[in-house]
Amino acid sequence: MSGPISRFIDHHYRHFNAVSLVDAAQAYQSHLESDGKMLVTLAGAMSTAELGLSLAEMIRQDKIHAITCTGANLEEDIFNLVAHDHYERVPHYRDLTPADEKALLDRHMNRVTDTCIPEGEAMRRIEHAVFALWEEAHRKGEQYFPHEYLYRLLREGRVKEYYQIEPELSWLIAAMEKNLPVFVPGWEDSTLGNIFVAHCLAGDLDYGCVRSGTEYMGALADWYLQTTMNQNVLERASSLADTDNLIENVGPCEPKDSSVGFFQIGGGIAGDFPICVVPMLHQDLRLECPCWAYFCQISDSTTSYGSYSGAVPNEKITWGKLEEATPKFVIESDATIVAPLIFARVLGW
Repeated sequence: MSGPISRFIDHHYRHFNAVSLVDAAQAYQSHLESDGKMLVTLAGAMSTAELGLSLAEMIRQDKIHAITCTGANLEEDIFNLVAHDHYERVPHYRDLTPADEKALLDRHMNRVTDTCIPEGEAMRRIEHAVFALWEEAHRKGEQYFPHEYLYRLLREGRVKEYYQIEPELSWLIAAMEKNLPVFVPGWEDSTLGNIFVAHCLAGDLDYGCVRSGTEYMGALADWYLQTTMNQNVLERASSLADTDNLIENVGPCEPKDSSVGFFQIGGGIAGDFPICVVPMLHQDLRLECPCWAYFCQISDSTTSYGSYSGAVPNEKITWGKLEEATPKFVIESDATIVAPLIFARVLGW
């Protein structure tokens, strides 16, 4: 049964980007109703935009089955969780002078468009908590993915005393509770990634206690195969590569015949990294497996000078990522506006 937001969307969103939103949401629902799974990618600063307000419920209601995100989106959800009341909004950010920006730096307020993240209450608070986990793994000679450290941080309640929003509004808590597969390419390009490298350079830690982006690609390939392929194909894959050691910590799925859709918010590595898993399996591992069964991208990037983020979906056919008949949607708009509306439509709000 549709709620007031869904009814408003269906009545008013009839043309151009608006109707693309409706078409994409309806196809998303149809994909799920056909026992399909959905991988969502998060670029930009969607966590600081508090996408968790709707994303968390999508996870809880099994509308999302895996996430690929930047290191910034991984950490900024937990920053918001523990420091929300200390954030500052700068609605006139377009008018800031270099001196205004320097004044924010002097106050340790890191600006993301119109929102300032407080260094002490957010970044350093989480640094102290996660460093203890890094140090323990270093001491024991253990290795974990970046998201696994944050899952443990939340699961063990190590920063619970600092929560400043309701836990159900955090998408990372929802993902942790579901043990959702999360893949974080290029994690070093994040605040916690920078902090980790600094500790390694200082001799406090060893680089090996955090697993790499290439291992994340292997884990994603494993998850994709286990989600989409039957047992015979999985046995063939196992004969070519030892996949068990890659899947064990990212939430394995039972082998089944299913399909996986690709819902991309923004561009960059969060989208480029995971969509390559299919041609990698086809062309480099020589495995027959289905392409992505649904594709939607919310983006304001333009198609120019080789921009991949702005490329139309049909270009992906030439790379073996999508098929000719794959449902494909592009919504050229602001993801902070569009993504919550699509999620609301899928949730029936």
